[in-house]
Amino acid sequence: MPDTAQHNHIPLSPFVLFGEWFALASETELNDPNAMTVATVGADHQPSQRVVLLKAWNEQGFVFYTNLESHKATEIKANPKVALNFHWKSQRRQVRISGKAEQVHDTEADAYFATRARDSQIGAWASDQSRPLENRATFEARLAAVAERFEGDTVPRPPHWSGLRVVPVRMEFWQDRDYRLHERWLYQRDGDAWTMGLLFP
Repeated sequence: MPDTAQHNHIPLSPFVLFGEWFALASETELNDPNAMTVATVGADHQPSQRVVLLKAWNEQGFVFYTNLESHKATEIKANPKVALNFHWKSQRRQVRISGKAEQVHDTEADAYFATRARDSQIGAWASDQSRPLENRATFEARLAAVAERFEGDTVPRPPHWSGLRVVPVRMEFWQDRDYRLHERWLYQRDGDAWTMGLLFP
């Protein structure tokens, strides 16, 4: 079991604690320590969730990138209230985050897009994410067409592709303990500050 004695004095900032947990998970998780579930709610009030990759974070929020015409992005546009969940199995820890999503600035999206593998950049142009696909050959043909279009040139960021930053208002840190006597620390935003308390397991 992970040693949490160091957290007998829990940081006043949830971002300090997240940084500590994320750094350890990055050393111990077998795959994708930056994987997180994003939960949204549609116009029909039906929840929906999927796993995406965290690409940046700081005290302003947690950023992931997507096609802005995808299912999740269209739901977020209609209702920006979302929830995130990190589950680090090797550490037996979870972090739950609630907040509102906002689109990142174009310069930030451009800078990240430029770091992506070229095939991923081409895929961002070729994919009508979340919409029906007749067959795989159709998608592969579109990939080939985009590759030919930008052959020899830098692939620019598509106008329909950008980042979403989840600005948190609530962050809960969950640590597994034997006999389900877990530890839970809850941070809630209070203006520009955060309050912290404990929850029963």
